[in-house]
This record gives sequence, structure tokens and C-alpha cells, in this order.
Amino acid sequence: MAQAVVVLFDDEADAAVRALWRRLREVGVPTDEKFPPHLTYALAGSIPTRARAALREELGRLWLPGMALENLSSFATSENVLMLAAVVDAELLAVHSAVHDVLARKVKHPSAYHLPGHWVPHCTLAVGLTDEQMVAGFAALHPVRPIRAKVGRVCVVDSATGEVDDLG
Repeated sequence: MAQAVVVLFDDEADAAVRALWRRLREVGVPTDEKFPPHLTYALAGSIPTRARAALREELGRLWLPGMALENLSSFATSENVLMLAAVVDAELLAVHSAVHDVLARKVKHPSAYHLPGHWVPHCTLAVGLTDEQMVAGFAALHPVRPIRAKVGRVCVVDSATGEVDDLG
């Protein structure tokens, strides 16, 4: 089980990512659609109630920047992941850092991949692909048109239950 702090996109960006998912499915590439299109700020085994309350308070003070999803890419991990990476800028990194400052010592089993200094901001398109599916996915989407995503909502999502807790 894992819980994540995610940004759900505005309607236009959400529709643009869903269009990419459709293009991938059309060429036989399974997509990652358990949750709506999103960018993950933090991932942990659990994000308890007091951490969520602190996040709500902090998010009320922050300006949440939009992001440019421009880079069709993959992760070099044990399973093939196709993603649309965000352009990293100071504002995006500042919010990411603020989220982790709030979560420090309040969550169980934080994911090292999402910690400041290791985080690659992205929207996952497909996970666990064969090498052939990766090639087909890149071919179907390249060149990708940049997506200008605005923050629709910030939530905690639970991968085991599907629960979505809106942080305001």
C-alpha cells in the first residue's frame, strides 16, 4: 500500500493526457489510468491525518505553479515506464521542497524517488511495458505536443483503496 501527494491537472491538461492514453491504447500499449492524470510530489507507505492537516495549512499559504509537460521520456528502472516529464523550474522545486518539509518525520516509509534531489517531476503514461511496447509507445506519441498543466486540485491518493482525499 502507498499513499501519495499528487497534483490533479486542470480540465484542459487532463483531456490532453487522456488523449495520449487513447493513442497508446490504439497501438496496443496498456496505460496507467488507475488515477486521473497527475504529477506526484511525494509518496510514502502512509500519510497520516496530522501530516495531511499540516499540508492543508501549508498549501493554503503557497502559490502553486503550473507546469510544462514537454519531455516524452522513460525511467531506467527494472520495469519500463513511459512518462511525460515536466520542465523543472524554481517555482516547481520550491513547492516540492515545501511539501517535503511538512511531511518530514510525519510519514511512514517515504519513497526515495520522490525526495528533493532525486525527484523527476512527471505524469506517468504507462508502466510495466515490454521493450516492444515501449518502442510502439514512443513511436505513437513522438513528437509530443507540450501540455501546459495548471493545478486543478492537490490530493492524497491511496493506491490500495483508490481513496482520494482533497487537500483543498
